Amino acid sequence: MRICVFTGSSFGRSGAYRTAAESLGRTIAKKGMGLVYGGASVGLMGIVADAALDEGAEVIGVLPRKLANQEVGHGGLSRLYLVDSMHQRKAKMTELSSSFAVLPGGIGTLEEAFEVWTWSQLGFHSKPIGLLNVEGFFDQLNGFLDCLVTEQFVKPVHRSILLCESDPNILIEKLTTVDVPVIPKWIDQL
Repeated sequence: MRICVFTGSSFGRSGAYRTAAESLGRTIAKKGMGLVYGGASVGLMGIVADAALDEGAEVIGVLPRKLANQEVGHGGLSRLYLVDSMHQRKAKMTELSSSFAVLPGGIGTLEEAFEVWTWSQLGFHSKPIGLLNVEGFFDQLNGFLDCLVTEQFVKPVHRSILLCESDPNILIEKLTTVDVPVIPKWIDQL
């Protein structure tokens, strides 16, 4: 079983993000799981990978060739896949993973999370996805997503696919035990 982690190639403002990335990487390893992530040695990506590696986990990175120098590909991984595009990166990460955990990050992190969540909604996979809500980082996003349900742009069942926990242990427990609903009719007929 492998968990894919989406997170930033920067550290963010708060030291709590670094602590959470390290804790998540160690927790994944201690539970005997592998880690799949963006392949960089910098930022929170590097921290989560190093923490998992320090605990003996298999760590697989997937990095677009164009970003290999900018994001500084990690040299100590179990395996590093170099791909041609961001789309190939997400597809490979999804192929290699059984679930997804999202740490704080920027536009790329959110884009990755939303794409795999969309794939779940459309029935392309039934893999769990969850946000690690470090010090309320995702509170405003969760409020907006709840608004999408209120405004009937997202069905409650699809909203429920995106889990959110503040404790890495609880998040990983849910990611490994939850059944993701597959709804054959995801769009209303006119």
